[in-house]
Amino acid sequence: MSQHIASISLLVQDYDDAIAFFVGKLGFILVEDTVMSETKRWVVIKPPGDSTTSLLLAKAANEEQKSRVGNQTGGRVFLFLHTDNFDRDYHNMAKHGIEFVRGPVQEPYGMVAVFKDLYGNLWDFIEPISK
Repeated sequence: MSQHIASISLLVQDYDDAIAFFVGKLGFILVEDTVMSETKRWVVIKPPGDSTTSLLLAKAANEEQKSRVGNQTGGRVFLFLHTDNFDRDYHNMAKHGIEFVRGPVQEPYGMVAVFKDLYGNLWDFIEPISK
């Protein structure tokens, strides 16, 4: 059997602001941006490289969803972004104004730093140790 997580929904306040952050600052690839209605778009992004998992940027549609934007996991790290070159990507992200809140530090599993996305969700940025 073969399974994988194809997409993860990420609540956002605004599609275009989210695209500008993830594509313009983090270097993600815009896979799809399809208008579904006057208020809804199907916006899919993914990190560069060989990634099978994508993010579906889902605009918060009601007050409950709006209250979760930026805090989908109660303040814990939400997503884990791996890289093949920590120094290159860390410096590029810092150059684009990405806010790092912890690290970088060497851990037993690799080099890691924690950054915030434009809404405050926490991400682990990791270059795993090769095995």
